[in-house]
Amino acid sequence: MIENFAKLNTEQQNPNTLDIDRIPTEEMLIKINAEDRKVAEVVYQQIPAIAKLIDQAYACVENGGRILYVGAGTSGRLGILDASECPPTYGVSDQLVQGVIAGGTPAIFKAQEGAEDSKELAVEDLKERNLSSADMVIGLAASGRTPYVIGALEYANQIGAQTGSVCCVEHSELAKVAHYPVEVVTGAEVVTGSTRMKAGTAQKMVLNMISTCVMIKMGKVYHNLMVDVQPSNEKLIVRATRMIQQILEVDSQTASDLFEASGRSVKRAIVMHALHCDCDAAQEKIEQAKGVLANII
Repeated sequence: MIENFAKLNTEQQNPNTLDIDRIPTEEMLIKINAEDRKVAEVVYQQIPAIAKLIDQAYACVENGGRILYVGAGTSGRLGILDASECPPTYGVSDQLVQGVIAGGTPAIFKAQEGAEDSKELAVEDLKERNLSSADMVIGLAASGRTPYVIGALEYANQIGAQTGSVCCVEHSELAKVAHYPVEVVTGAEVVTGSTRMKAGTAQKMVLNMISTCVMIKMGKVYHNLMVDVQPSNEKLIVRATRMIQQILEVDSQTASDLFEASGRSVKRAIVMHALHCDCDAAQEKIEQAKGVLANII
C-alpha cells in the first residue's frame, strides 16, 4: 500500500521547491505562484469531461433530483463551501446541492482523519439523506483513493443514482467507480503531499464550474446577472436593485419601487415592468418559462 501511495501524482516531491525552507519570503511566494499558475491549464484540459458531468448533473436536477458532493478533509470542506453558497446566490433550496463530509459537522472545523477510511460510514451518511436514483453523487478526493468517497459512489451506483468524481491524479480508483470522472492532474505540490494547495485550488475551480453552469441552465442567470439572488442583507438588496435598473434601463427610484412591489424578487420585477402585469401574473409567467427570463422578455 505504501508503494502504491508513493506513486500518486499528488505525493511526488517537487524538484522546483527543494530549497523552499531556505529562501526569503518573496522567493517562497514566487515559487508558490509559479505552481499555482499551472492549475488553470490542467483544468482547461479537462473541460470535455467536466461538461459531461455538468450536463448529467443538470439532467438530474431537472428531473427532481439533487447534487451531493462527498469528500473528506479539504475536499469535503470545498464541497460544503460550494453547496452552502448556492442558496443565497441563486435562490435554491439548501437541499438541492449538498455537501457531505467524512466525520460530519465536526470535520468541517477540525480534522477527523480516521473517518475517511470507512466505506460503511459513507453509506450510512447517504442513507440518512435518503439518497435515491434521481440524485447525482459527485465524489471529491485529491488522491482519488479515499475509501469513504469510493464507498459513497459504489452505494450510489448500486441504487441507480448517477455518479461523478473530481480527483487530482491519473487513472484513479475513484475514476473507475464514477460514471463521469474528472481527473485534473495538478502534480507535485510545493510542500509534498499538501493537497490543500494546487489540488485544492483545482477542485475549487471545477466545483465553481459545476454549480455555476447547472444554475445557469436552471435559469438562475440572465445575461451574466444572478437574477435569483436572495436579498438577505443590505449589499444584496443594493445589488438586486441595480440589476433591475440595468436590465430595464430605468432610474434608481423606479427600480427600487419595482423591487418592493415584486416582493423583493428581481425576476418578478423585471417581468412586471416588461409585460405590464402585476406580481402574481409575473410569477405565473416565470413558472411557465421554467424560470428562464430569456424565454419571457
